[in-house]
Amino acid sequence: MVTEQAGQSALRRGAAPELDATEERALRMRLGASLPLSARLERIAVATDAEIELLAYEIEGFLKLKARRASAAAPARTATPTASRTKEKIVRALRRK
Repeated sequence: MVTEQAGQSALRRGAAPELDATEERALRMRLGASLPLSARLERIAVATDAEIELLAYEIEGFLKLKARRASAAAPARTATPTASRTKEKIVRALRRK
């Protein structure tokens, strides 16, 4: 009988040659075993040029949307008070009294 710790340590040491790639991936997810540090990363998906370009457009659009939301969430600047002509007249009249 194999324990979880034995399975994790075996998977951490390297790839299990008797397991299929999907089986090994499922075991790693189930047991929480990471890849060894010396392991090379595999290419996950192979896409056509059109798919890559579409993904780039989606990422660009997402980043623009994120920037727009961040700028909208920023506090609005308060207007600096400007002297109004009517107010100045009232102040001058009160000073004369």
